[in-house]
Amino acid sequence: MKNTLLLLVIFSCAQLFAQDTYLQCGKLVDTQNGKIVSNKTIVVAGTTIKRIENGFVSGNNSKDRVVDLQTKTVLPGFIDMHVHLEGETNPKRYLERFTLNDADVAYKAADIAKRTLEAGFTTVRDLGGSGVNVSLRNAINRGQVPGPRIYTAEKAIGTTGGHADPTNGMKRELMGDPGPYEGVINSPEDARKAVRQRYKNGADCIKITATGGVLSVSKNGVNPQFTQEEVNEIVKTAKEYGMSVAAHAHGVEGMQRAIKAGVQTIEHGSLMDEETAQLMKEYNTYLVPTLSAGRYVRKQADIPGYYPDIIIPKIMKVDKGLRKTMKMVYENKVNVAFGTDAGVFPHGENAKEFQYMVETGWSPMFSIQSATITNARLLDMEGKLGALKPGFIADIVAVNDDPTIDITTLQNVIFVMKDGVVYKD
Repeated sequence: MKNTLLLLVIFSCAQLFAQDTYLQCGKLVDTQNGKIVSNKTIVVAGTTIKRIENGFVSGNNSKDRVVDLQTKTVLPGFIDMHVHLEGETNPKRYLERFTLNDADVAYKAADIAKRTLEAGFTTVRDLGGSGVNVSLRNAINRGQVPGPRIYTAEKAIGTTGGHADPTNGMKRELMGDPGPYEGVINSPEDARKAVRQRYKNGADCIKITATGGVLSVSKNGVNPQFTQEEVNEIVKTAKEYGMSVAAHAHGVEGMQRAIKAGVQTIEHGSLMDEETAQLMKEYNTYLVPTLSAGRYVRKQADIPGYYPDIIIPKIMKVDKGLRKTMKMVYENKVNVAFGTDAGVFPHGENAKEFQYMVETGWSPMFSIQSATITNARLLDMEGKLGALKPGFIADIVAVNDDPTIDITTLQNVIFVMKDGVVYKD
């Protein structure tokens, strides 16, 4: 009995003197209802939002912290569904796979993760690297380095010579014959093994390259690269292991095979037609447009030597159809999730995607919701991420102005909290 009373006293004292954080918010974005509310105080206890009070209030405990955001707009932490944290665009990018060790990649990735978090992106989906992304996720989860919450695909799955074949562009002595272990498949049996290997390696989800790609050192950027049976097996096996599938795709046939197989998202969708748009609606598939990547790559293509010559015609072909495609996607009300392909452009500039979405036609609130409640739902984190509500994880960011009036303000995040810890103030 005495021990029980002692424990109760200790617990009560701990509660009495626990530090809460009071965020006094001039404006608060209610992502669930799509509106802005004014003069609220978010009370954060530990890693979660404890309550939201009307007006600007402070704690009663002398240890409580008050953060004055009375002239700012406060939002849930952003979620980017398509990043590559292991590297970043530069003219020597194609040589780095021969010159950088895993340790070099890891140090670079840690810096990239910090930049991403400080830009307001508290959660990301990493869609393919060498496997360093798994270790980075684990290091962040252990609190060893700052960075966003990571859901990683580990190594993307492709076909021999396809967009995710890691030996494309190498001389023949170095090409070898990569297989399922390296994420390269040529049959349904290979597909099953490649998915299971990703699971074994620590992946949270699966990424496939359903068509050719723009930046791989190969000629075709839009052709289908899996048979229907292969992509069916990938999705089936992934579901058996509790993983969703994201499909990189630029061309129509590869998109349609992936959609029919049951992938969760189509990444890029650059040359989608109306038939494919309707198919996406039928299968409840989401498009991740990655507008930032398309715009950046087109601009860099004008710099001689920035990309290998074989890539330039692919850039021009995709760019020619991209804006027309996105207008069609908007008009057909295709499901859209927020993702940028950061790494193809400089990390930390992810929030430019909001501006490009608004320029395409989507409203500022829609673009914000796509990076919050929509993506939280796709990550099975609905009720935990994507909104500022009691019981939700305390991932909170602030900007200077009202983003429904000036969407570019999201490119200058001035406050970042993740899991109740302030990383930028």
